[in-house]
Amino acid sequence: MTLVTGAPLLVGLLQAPHAPAAQAAQAAQAGSHAVDVSIDAMSPSAPGKGDTVTVSGTLTNDSSSTITDAHVGMHRGDALGNRSSIEAASRRTGYLPSVDGEEIKGHTEKIAKLEAGASRPFSLSVPVKDLDLNDDGVYQIGVSLSGHSQSSPYDQLLGIDRTFLPWQSADADKKTQLTYMWPLISSTHLTAETDADTQQTPVFRNDDLAAELAPGGRLQQMVALGKSLPVTFVIDPDLLATVDAMTKSYRVNGPDGPMGKNQAVAKQWLHQLEEAVKSHQVVALPFADPDLASLAHHGKGVPSALSHLGPATDLADKTVDTILGVKPRTDFAWPVDGALDRSIVDVATSAGAHNVITRSDSLRDAGRLSYTPTAARPIGGGNTAIVADAQLSRAFEGDMSKAANATHAVQEFLAQTQMIGLQDPERQRSVVVAPQRMPSASQAHAMATALRELDESGRWTQAQNLGAAAKAKPDPAATRQVPSSASYPSSLRRQELPTDAFRQIQGTQSALEDFQPILAQPERVVTPFGNAIMREMSTQWRGDRSGAAGFRHSVRNYLDGLTTKVHLIQKSGATLSGRSATIPVTVQNNLFQGVKDMTLRLTSSQPNRLDVGKSQQISVDGGHSQSFKFDTTANANGRAWVTAQLYTSDGKPYGEPMTFQVNVTEITATVMLVIAGGVLLLVLAGVRIYLQRKRAGSRPEEDGPDDGSEGTAGTDGNDGGTDGDEPEQPSDPAPDTGSEKSEPSGSGEKVDR
Repeated sequence: MTLVTGAPLLVGLLQAPHAPAAQAAQAAQAGSHAVDVSIDAMSPSAPGKGDTVTVSGTLTNDSSSTITDAHVGMHRGDALGNRSSIEAASRRTGYLPSVDGEEIKGHTEKIAKLEAGASRPFSLSVPVKDLDLNDDGVYQIGVSLSGHSQSSPYDQLLGIDRTFLPWQSADADKKTQLTYMWPLISSTHLTAETDADTQQTPVFRNDDLAAELAPGGRLQQMVALGKSLPVTFVIDPDLLATVDAMTKSYRVNGPDGPMGKNQAVAKQWLHQLEEAVKSHQVVALPFADPDLASLAHHGKGVPSALSHLGPATDLADKTVDTILGVKPRTDFAWPVDGALDRSIVDVATSAGAHNVITRSDSLRDAGRLSYTPTAARPIGGGNTAIVADAQLSRAFEGDMSKAANATHAVQEFLAQTQMIGLQDPERQRSVVVAPQRMPSASQAHAMATALRELDESGRWTQAQNLGAAAKAKPDPAATRQVPSSASYPSSLRRQELPTDAFRQIQGTQSALEDFQPILAQPERVVTPFGNAIMREMSTQWRGDRSGAAGFRHSVRNYLDGLTTKVHLIQKSGATLSGRSATIPVTVQNNLFQGVKDMTLRLTSSQPNRLDVGKSQQISVDGGHSQSFKFDTTANANGRAWVTAQLYTSDGKPYGEPMTFQVNVTEITATVMLVIAGGVLLLVLAGVRIYLQRKRAGSRPEEDGPDDGSEGTAGTDGNDGGTDGDEPEQPSDPAPDTGSEKSEPSGSGEKVDR
C-alpha cells in the first residue's frame, strides 16, 4: 500500500504573507496540482541517534508554465497515535501546516528552473537532531517543492509527498515476535499427458515456468532473497515436482510439440532452493495447493471430492522430503486470502492440518481491543487459527516496480510494526504476515527491503518461524469465533470453482479407477492422472474460470483417448456350416504397456439356436492385437446376432461392445443320406479288395498276379486311405496378429469348424 498514489499534490496559491494561516491553508488545498513530488528512496529507513536522513526522489512539472526560484524542503509532522492514524495519513493528499508541520529551516535544495513537462531528481539530507524527534513513535515526513509560477509571483507550495519515519531511540523491552511467510507457489504447468516411452517424458502446458526460474525471474528472486531473510518458506510441492520434471527430458504441448530446453535453469533453481531451506523452516501446503474454500462451499456435496485432501497432504510430505531433503511441516492450511468460515475450517482440518492460516479482516477484533493481539487463537476441536495481520499482509500489493510505491510501502510496513509494540509496550505479541500467494519480483524486493531493515535495526521486532507462532500463548481477550458462511466475501465467492467442476473431477476419477485394473503397469497412468486431478482443484484457477475448465476437459479427453486404445476389432458376418465351429474375436491394444485380468465374453441374441461358449480370461501385450477363439454349437438353421464385450476384473464392462451376425447353415437329411450311401460304397469296395488279396495270397509264387487285379488293388489302396471322418482342424493363429479387416465380404466370414 502506498502512502501517496503518485498523483500531483499541489498545494495551491497561498495568499499574501499578511493573510491568516487558515485562509492560506484553505487556498492551498483548493489550488491546482502543478508539481508531482515523488519520494523514491529514504535512508536509513529507521534512523538512530547521530544518523542523517536522506530523502531522494523526482520532481515533475505537470503544469503548462515554468517553475522558477524554487526549492525542496522537508516537513516533520507530529507523532501519530495509533495504527488507524497511520492508515488515514497514508490516504491524505492535501497540505495542512498544522498536520504536516512547518518546513525545516536550513536544509533545502535549490531548484533554479523547472520547465513545463520536465522532470528532475532531487536529494535532501537532514540530520536526525534537526528533525527534533522527541518521544518514540511514528512521524510523518513530508517533502515539498515551493517556488514561483507564471500565474503568481508569490512563493507558493506547489507539490508535496509524504512518508513515515519510525523513531525509536533504544531497543524495546518486549519486542514483537514477527513471522513472515515466504510463499513459493506458481500456476499449473504440467499436463496429465506423458509420451509413450520408457521414461514417460512429461508434457508441459507451456514453457512459461522457465522465465520464472531464470536469473531475475520471479521465483529465482524469491529464493535468492529469502535465503538471507528471517522467513518461513511456504511451498506448494507441485512446483517442486514440476521443476524436477524440467530437469530431465520434457516436451511442450502445442501443434509441433517441441522438446523443452530449460533443464539447466531448472537444475540451478532447485540447487539454490535446496541450499536456502537448510537454515529455514519449510511448510508444505497440500499438493497443488487445493482451493479449500471452493471445496467447502461447492465440493463437499460431491462424493469423493474431499478424499483428495489426504493423499495431497501425504504427497506433499514425500515430494518435499525427496526433492529438497528436508522434512516439512504439513499441519498448516491456507485458504485463499485467509478468508475463513466454519465450513472451510472443517474441510481444512479434515486431512490433519490443525493450524488454519486466516487474516484479521476475517477473524475481526475491531472494537474489542486497543492493541493488536497474538496471532494464534484456539477455535475448538484441537484446532488453531493463525490470524495474520491484514494490514501488514497487504502492505506490498500493487505495483512495486515504481520506486516511489516500494519506498512508501516499506516505510509504512516499518511504521505499522513499530506501532504494534507501542500500543502496549508491556505486552509482548506474536504477529504473522501472510502476503499474496504469488508475489512479483518487484514485490519480493520490497518485502525483502522491509525485512532487512527490521532485522538490521532489531529495536522493536524479533523473527520467529511459523511453527513457533502456532505455539505462542493466545491472548484470552482476542476473538475466537469463526465467522459463518454468510460472512464470506462475495468477491471471493464469485471466483470459486463451481459444483459442476467437482462433478467433472469425480467423473475423471471414476474413469481412472475403471481403467487402472486392466493395466500391467498401472503406476504409469495413475501417477500422472492422480496429480493432474489434484491440480484441477488448485487455488491458481481463481479468476481464470475458462482456463480451469479447459484444463479439466483436457485431462478427461486424454484419459478417454487412452482407454479407447484397448478395444475390440469389428468383425464382418460369420457363417457356420455345421453343428460346431470356432469364432475368432480380436482384441487390439495400442497402449505402450500390456493389459491383463480382462474377460472377453460373447452373448447370443438367440441362445437356443447358437451357443457361443464360455467367457475367456485374456491378456494382450502393449502395441499388439490378439485373436481369441470361442467354441460354438449350432442347434438350428438361421441367423443370430452375437455381441462381444470386454470386462474388467471387478465385472465392469470395458469399452464399447462389438456386435456381428452369424449365419447357421445346418446339414440336411438328404445330404446325410447321400453321404451315407457313399460311405457304404467305400465299405463294399474295401471288402472286394480284401477278398481279392486273400485269393491272390493262396496262389503259388510262380503264378504271377493278374495285371488288372494288381492295378486295381493299388488304386483302391490309395482310395482306402481316405475315409469319411471330419477333416482335421487348422491350427490356431499366432498370439499377436494384425487388425482384422472390417469390410464385410459378399457371402460373410467363414469360420473354422
